[in-house]
Amino acid sequence: MARDQRSEIRGQKATEAPCPILATSYCRKGRRPQKFAALFGLSALLLIAGCRQDMQDQPKLIPQRGSNLFADHRGARPQVVNTVARGQLKEDSYFYTGVTEAANGYREEHDELPFPATIDVLKRGQERFNIYCSPCHSRVGNGLGEIVMRGYKPAANLHDQVRVSQPLSHYFYVMTHGYGAMPDYAAQLTPADRWAVAAYIRALQLSQAAKESDVPSGVEVKNLKDVAGSDNLPASFAEPWSLPATAVQPYAHDWKQGWPANAPANPADPNQIAKPAAAKPAPAAAPAPAAAKQE
Repeated sequence: MARDQRSEIRGQKATEAPCPILATSYCRKGRRPQKFAALFGLSALLLIAGCRQDMQDQPKLIPQRGSNLFADHRGARPQVVNTVARGQLKEDSYFYTGVTEAANGYREEHDELPFPATIDVLKRGQERFNIYCSPCHSRVGNGLGEIVMRGYKPAANLHDQVRVSQPLSHYFYVMTHGYGAMPDYAAQLTPADRWAVAAYIRALQLSQAAKESDVPSGVEVKNLKDVAGSDNLPASFAEPWSLPATAVQPYAHDWKQGWPANAPANPADPNQIAKPAAAKPAPAAAPAPAAAKQE
């Protein structure tokens, strides 16, 4: 058979229809990708139709950005006048500051608590005092705590005449703002705890200067040495404490500066400004020695 005839026969076989069974499977295989493509296209159209730009451009406030919702285009809105945040009312200023405004406009301290001094308040004050105050002031408040015994600057003796004469709110003010080498304890002590510590300081002062006549009738009075012995403490516990030689001696206090709670406002009161010391007169010059007489 010639080469041209064989190629013609092959062309006829290629153009003939396949078997009906094979033709059905062939058609099914050819339509399946088309169905998937149509389904994918329909899903994409649905997603595109549902994703509108309104979902992105929502009428919400973003921090530190402008906003078209308000006329001034400011996203950060100013607070309404005379509004107070929750928990920050602080209506009783004396409870939170320890001072009031006097008639002359200056801060004034008072020797009173903003609430009754119950036994629970004193126990709470004793607990807070022993935790935060005793390392410097000692548990009896004489200023010879364990830190001072190891060379720290001596703390204030709460039993000297100056501290005893100070009002209760002065202790609250110092605990709030600190004074000298003493830092503030506003973060460690709540306002109620600061007042409780101030009340306990007054109780300590009364205990160190108490007399037997101050004790109510029916209450047993014990000697401190006997108490120390019953608690297995050394005999030196009941003796006066002395300042160690390793302690750093503080500078003398400048009383012209007053106390922090009584600091003058701005402008300063001329009566509270320390007047310059008067210049001392110069000493008189010694008389010149008399010239020797010539003979």
